[in-house]
Parts: sequence; structure tokens; C-alpha cells
Amino acid sequence: AGIAFLVEYLDDTIKTPEDVDRLLALPLIGYIAEMQPNGKSDAEVYVSRQPRSPVSEAFRSLRTNLEFAAVDKPLRTILVTGAEAADGKTTVAANLAAIFAQGGKRVLLLDCDLRRPRVHRFLGIQNRVGLTDLFRDSLGLEAVTHQWADSSSKPMFVITSGSLPPNPAELLGSKKMDHLLAEMAGRVDVDVLDSPPSLVSDSQLLAAKVDGVLLVV
Repeated sequence: AGIAFLVEYLDDTIKTPEDVDRLLALPLIGYIAEMQPNGKSDAEVYVSRQPRSPVSEAFRSLRTNLEFAAVDKPLRTILVTGAEAADGKTTVAANLAAIFAQGGKRVLLLDCDLRRPRVHRFLGIQNRVGLTDLFRDSLGLEAVTHQWADSSSKPMFVITSGSLPPNPAELLGSKKMDHLLAEMAGRVDVDVLDSPPSLVSDSQLLAAKVDGVLLVV
């Protein structure tokens, strides 16, 4: 009994919605169950493969809660980040963008993780050019934008990370990034940004440039 009590006492992981409210003092706006891979890959857009599953319904509920979260000023740019690596931020970002597209929105999914990008793997698209190429003024938005869609949604626009730079924090915190985000927001209804974990400064720099931050725990 003493060992069981000690193990429970030393366990600082978050397991319930009540833990989120008690430890973080942040509103819980979505609860996504664990998703099972299809056997081919552990990375995929689940709401496209299983549109009628409870997980897809949970993402629809998350979409609705985000729309209610800012009635006076709609969330046009949403940053998705996590406390640490492997928390599921890219999974949430990709599926959230897809569920917005299924709802009839024009959506852009932007991979701002310039350290370990994964959006292109989730969607099965090339990452030859992307966000980092826009900083060199060699390509325009159209040249680095992909279209991805399933049978149940409007096309979703995707910009991958591009080649990994030696100074990701400087790029993401620059004035050029402000101009790029403003240009992207003017072309779509919702812009979903996938970022590195909040342990690094990248996500903190991006948080100051968006309308809302979605923290995945």
C-alpha cells in the first residue's frame, strides 16, 4: 500500500480534465481519444479515414468550441503546440484543419515546426519547397502551396516547412513572418499553424502573432 501511494504521489502526469483545470488554470475546450493507426503508418488524417468515428465527432466538437471561444473576434489564425515532443500537436493540427475544411471553410495548414517537421508525412506530400523558401523572396505563396482533400471536404491548402534553417527562431520572430501570416490570413478563413513544443522559443514567438493558442496535453 505504501509503494502504491508513493508511485501515485510521484506521478505528475495529467490524466483527467480536472488535472488540467487544477494545474494549468486553463479552460478545457476539447478531449480527443487515442487514435489507432491503420497499420500502414502511425501518421494520418484520422477524420478523413473515419469521418463517423467518435474521434471525428470530438474534433467537430473542438471546432465548435473554438468558434464559440471568440464570438466578437473570430479566431482566424490558430497556433497548435504542446508541452513537449510527442504530445500529439501535429496530429491535432492536421485533423483540426481537415475538420474545418469538412465544415466548408477555406483552410491553410502551415508547418511552422522548422526543427522536426511532420505535416508533409501526415498528408503524404513532398517537402521540397515550403515556408523557409518564402523568406528568400525566391518563390511566392502559390509556388509553395499544396492542395489536399478527401471526398468529404473542400480542398485544404498546405504549406510545408521547406528546408530546415540554422536559425528557426530568428525567422519565425521576424517582421517578414508577420507579413507572410497577414498575407496567408487574407486568402483563407482559418489558418492552422503547427509549431515546435513550447519548450523552445519558436512557439512563444509565434504565439504573439496569432489570434489564439491551442495547447495539446
